[in-house]
Amino acid sequence: MSGSAPSGPGSDGGSGHDAAALVALATRLGVTVGTAESLTGGAVASEIVTVAGASSCFEGAVVSYSHAAKERVLGVSHELLERVGAVDAEVAEAMARGARTALGVDWSVSTTGVAGPEPHDGHPVGTVFVGVSGPTGDFSQRLTLTGDRAGIRAATVARAIDILTTQIAFTANA
Repeated sequence: MSGSAPSGPGSDGGSGHDAAALVALATRLGVTVGTAESLTGGAVASEIVTVAGASSCFEGAVVSYSHAAKERVLGVSHELLERVGAVDAEVAEAMARGARTALGVDWSVSTTGVAGPEPHDGHPVGTVFVGVSGPTGDFSQRLTLTGDRAGIRAATVARAIDILTTQIAFTANA
């Protein structure tokens, strides 16, 4: 399931699956979820746990803001981080895979990117990668978002939850 798909400029998360839909689906299917967050700093996990009943499927989160934490806690390769930096599809997938292992969950979602106010590692503000790791493999999606730091982070949270829910639903219906 590895791959990436761009989303257009100005993507703001739009409508899609919210945290309540994620919790309902995961609970119905009996699967567990977790997060690996850099750009969002725990905001995806926070959004999930606002839903009553989240404890039926949500196991936990790893906030890995630094390269060292990505390596140490999530097992992201030092060589990969040196070669591409943290803002990359492969890194997003490795983060999600590492969280799946660290948290012992069926599904994990990760966020990494540039919220601003300045570009980072040659990537413009608004470049974001969301990774998903599940029983059938890993997937990543590149987002190109606009807005200020808070808006980019909020849109990333919404999109990460939607992407994870979509992947779980797709696999369940395959």
